[in-house]
Amino acid sequence: MRRTKLAIALMVSAVAVSSASAQQSYPCADARDLPNPYRSVTGWAQTPRPWGPNNALTIDARNNLWVVDRCPDDACIPVFQLSPQGRTLKNFGAGLFIEPHSVTVDRDGNIWVADAQAKAGKGFQVTKLSPDGRVLLKLGKPGEGAGKKDLDVFDAPTGVVAASNGDIFVSEGHGEASENNSRIMKFSKDGRFIKTFATRGPGDGQLRSPHAIAIDSQDRLFVGDRSNSRVVIFDKDGNFIAAWKQFGRPSGIYVDKNDMLYVADSQSSDAPGAANYNPDCRRGLRIGSAKDGRVQYFIPPPIVANPVMQPPIAVAVDQNGAIYLGSDDQMTVHKFVRN
Repeated sequence: MRRTKLAIALMVSAVAVSSASAQQSYPCADARDLPNPYRSVTGWAQTPRPWGPNNALTIDARNNLWVVDRCPDDACIPVFQLSPQGRTLKNFGAGLFIEPHSVTVDRDGNIWVADAQAKAGKGFQVTKLSPDGRVLLKLGKPGEGAGKKDLDVFDAPTGVVAASNGDIFVSEGHGEASENNSRIMKFSKDGRFIKTFATRGPGDGQLRSPHAIAIDSQDRLFVGDRSNSRVVIFDKDGNFIAAWKQFGRPSGIYVDKNDMLYVADSQSSDAPGAANYNPDCRRGLRIGSAKDGRVQYFIPPPIVANPVMQPPIAVAVDQNGAIYLGSDDQMTVHKFVRN
């Protein structure tokens, strides 16, 4: 009996230590102290037209890259599926979106796109598409939702991700509006509303204009809480786990098959009083463990001709470890591989 009680006590202690470790938050990781074991690959994408502004990209189960960029007109076709070698496999979706802001692929191969803008009775929806481009489902009301807290509308949805059981999580509240929802909505894979969680604010379990969302192997949610300059972690039921400052001010976020966390910081500024003030935090991509929060690598922003352009805003990582960074200002998708 004593041995049993001792074993149970040790197990509880180990879980507590592991939980405490997973919840540690540190100041923004200093990019000067981090190695960069990656190199840029140029000329990799073979697309029928040049990229438009983009920050919606993800990887499917067959290791193909999906990108949904912003089209200047309804004749433009925004949804791309590319092979790991960069060959365009599919291109569809003309006229469907105003500002596609996030894309994910569920376990059935369906594509979900969050549209963060509204115009002429369109947008502010999350659209489910079959792998060949058929519209299967739409969440939210077209063109409606700004400033509303109703459960059947979205206030500028910014991120969408699918859990292992098919449940869909949507982050909403784009921009710095003082009254935006800044919450997470949860739905079943057939579009049935389940619950909402998080409120607007800087506290534990709160968010301010979440800009991206990702999920790990345990179905924990990693939310890019950009206006609070942190990554906030929830379990699949919406319970708050931790808030991490060490990955910078997140615009884009991704968790790979090995539970490595990739966070694109496109905004951090040392300017006191600026809306994006996040001192001593250099812009770029931070890479670390989603399990314990330790930042291990840093990729500096790609060099561009016009320094006014902000660094890449989105990130996705394929099963071979290749990193893709989407850019709205630069209107391109950068690719990095290990040295």
